[in-house]
Amino acid sequence: MFRKKKKEENILILGLGGIGLYLAKRLVHEGYALTVIEPDANLVCKADENLDARLIIGSAMSIKNWKEANADAMDFMIAVTDNDAVNMLSASIADRFGIEQKIARVRSREYGHKDSFLSAEDLKIDMFIHPEELVAQEIFRLIKRTAGDEIIDIALGKMQAMGTRIDEDSPFVGKNLIDIARSFSDISFRVVAIARGIETIIPTGKSEILLNDQILIMAGTEELPRLMEITGVDRKRRLRVMIVGGGLVGSRVAELLGGTVRVKLLEKNEKRAEELASLLPETEVLLGDGSDKDVLQAAGIKDTDTFIAATGENEANIMSCMLVKHLAASHENKKNQTKTISLVNKEEYVVLASTSGSDIAINKKIIAGNEIFTFIRRSEMLSVSHMHGFDVEVVDLIAAPKSIITRKILAKLDAELANHIIVGSVFRDGVWETAVGETQINTGDRVIVICDSLYLKDVRELFL
Repeated sequence: MFRKKKKEENILILGLGGIGLYLAKRLVHEGYALTVIEPDANLVCKADENLDARLIIGSAMSIKNWKEANADAMDFMIAVTDNDAVNMLSASIADRFGIEQKIARVRSREYGHKDSFLSAEDLKIDMFIHPEELVAQEIFRLIKRTAGDEIIDIALGKMQAMGTRIDEDSPFVGKNLIDIARSFSDISFRVVAIARGIETIIPTGKSEILLNDQILIMAGTEELPRLMEITGVDRKRRLRVMIVGGGLVGSRVAELLGGTVRVKLLEKNEKRAEELASLLPETEVLLGDGSDKDVLQAAGIKDTDTFIAATGENEANIMSCMLVKHLAASHENKKNQTKTISLVNKEEYVVLASTSGSDIAINKKIIAGNEIFTFIRRSEMLSVSHMHGFDVEVVDLIAAPKSIITRKILAKLDAELANHIIVGSVFRDGVWETAVGETQINTGDRVIVICDSLYLKDVRELFL
């Protein structure tokens, strides 16, 4: 099942905007040979300071630039410019150069589906990336399933990872992980990450859980209901949703929710609000600034279950969520705490947002990037999932023969694992077991690993 990454694997990226730069940093860190074509000399100059890649200033539509990039030696082409047409045409150019795998960012929802007028085969595209659609679908999933406390399935649904905030009523607050494990020894689970301030901590047994921490817990599916009860996660379906921002993400979330929940959408641009009112007949579209306390109160924030800040401004989204939390805390019915989800386009702000007002902070670059990473690494890792609000990845993979991870019990691999990597569980004798210090990983074992986002390369080295 394992195939080691070929040494000659080369990647060509077109565009050094938000997603392009994020991808470039991650791919270079993991040892891929990277070439980038970007027309903006300022972006190239800025990237050249901290990016070990070949950078070419020029248009993605110039065949001369493709030849200069040695396109015929590339294994992957990733087109993430801000122009859909350029990205789609680039796939055809890449095909002519013999590049096997073509990935294109396309904002339009008219392409990339099986019933599209032009199919993926017609366009020579192996993978479409719709960042705004990915974000909207993820927010929709969160609302329908967990009311803003994130839960993802891993290991074919046999294990689950849950992110939740620690409040003053939590039985975990003020305790270290060893004490927590002793207090709840009848439940098999593990705290595998802690988001605090602007950083994510991969904990040890002595790590203490503090008030307002956002923690990531891994457990078997059958254990999760008890853990949700203990940590105070409400799994009831939310019926009232307020969205601030009627852009591609906000309007799409409202469309996806349709008539299944009551949705109010606040848009401060009058022309856009009028347009949305006709496009979204099942949504109550209101004209107003979602960062204004009086506007939020007039719109009925006190009766809202889930609040989504989806404007194009990072700071506005974070501050709106903080304001909503303040309004909810000052309301008489404190039990009806509004869940908040914010769209944050700076990855540096994600952990900060999740610990200062946002129950979930979503970054479209990270979501799109992980879709692409999983596609590129699909022969090495079974899956890679990102937990919103944590700078960590949840990785599902298999231990290869003679790999480092199989040589010692986990407790004796501290030097390789400490602070950045934690083994959460292992599949053995037909069941998933929570990994502990005495666990020995054997060749062929399927394992769930949690790691800092920039340590996927190290995880591969442990298991390959």
